[in-house]
Amino acid sequence: MYWSTTRFRIDLSRPQVMGIVNVTPDSFSDGGQHADAMSALAHCEQLLAEGADILDIGGESTRPGSSTPTEAEELARVEPVLRHAVKLGVPVSVDTSSPLVIRTALDLGVDIINDVRSLQRPGALEALLASGVGAGVCVMHMQGEPATMQVAPVYGDVAAEVGAFLAERLTALRAHGVADERVVLDPGYGFGKTVAHNLELLQRQRELLVLGRPLLVGLSRKSCLGTVTGRPVDQRLVPSVAAVLAAVTQGARVVRVHDVAATVDAMRVWQAAGLAGSNSAH
Repeated sequence: MYWSTTRFRIDLSRPQVMGIVNVTPDSFSDGGQHADAMSALAHCEQLLAEGADILDIGGESTRPGSSTPTEAEELARVEPVLRHAVKLGVPVSVDTSSPLVIRTALDLGVDIINDVRSLQRPGALEALLASGVGAGVCVMHMQGEPATMQVAPVYGDVAAEVGAFLAERLTALRAHGVADERVVLDPGYGFGKTVAHNLELLQRQRELLVLGRPLLVGLSRKSCLGTVTGRPVDQRLVPSVAAVLAAVTQGARVVRVHDVAATVDAMRVWQAAGLAGSNSAH
């Protein structure tokens, strides 16, 4: 199975490691560490040296309780980083819901739009369609908005409801002419979900494969891992790697992580043991 993007046809027969580059002052685990362009660019190159397959660059913190920057603020954070990253020879993703950022990123040659709001913000889908470049898309499930999503999330059947939402977004993209091979789906761990919801969703993640598209999963350093282990955010390396391996076992083909080197090492052992083979999405 492949993920078709602006410049790359990404082979998902081997799970791909997407390295996180947060160009924000307030992300939950590394806010401020790469908030200026020079440190963010250095971080891009470090993640590639550690074995990242894809770079995911974002200028909006979506941690629980976060506020949304203006589009101009978000663009000012990410544009210089994107401009450099597209020269590094790997697929580049922009983590954004902003129509302005989407348009600018695609003009710069960015390969993937990774949107936690699933292109539902007014103008976002139109910005994607107007580019005409065939960019890859990741649509994610989130209950509510980052500022309020963890207040009191409720589900009757979390896996079924997440699956129904992702199916609706996939149908909407198809209706606008976005080919299936451009789309991957993200269950949205930690986005409007309790610890119990996250764990049930991980246990039942394979049910989402009936949608026929690859799954991208982000569990890295998230608070549910802290609850399970009692570890603060800066001590969640081992829980994060364990969660990645669990997600891959449950069908994930792209894993979005902060700790690239450790994840790549773990994936190599997993593959050598024959445990990370291709997962059918049908």
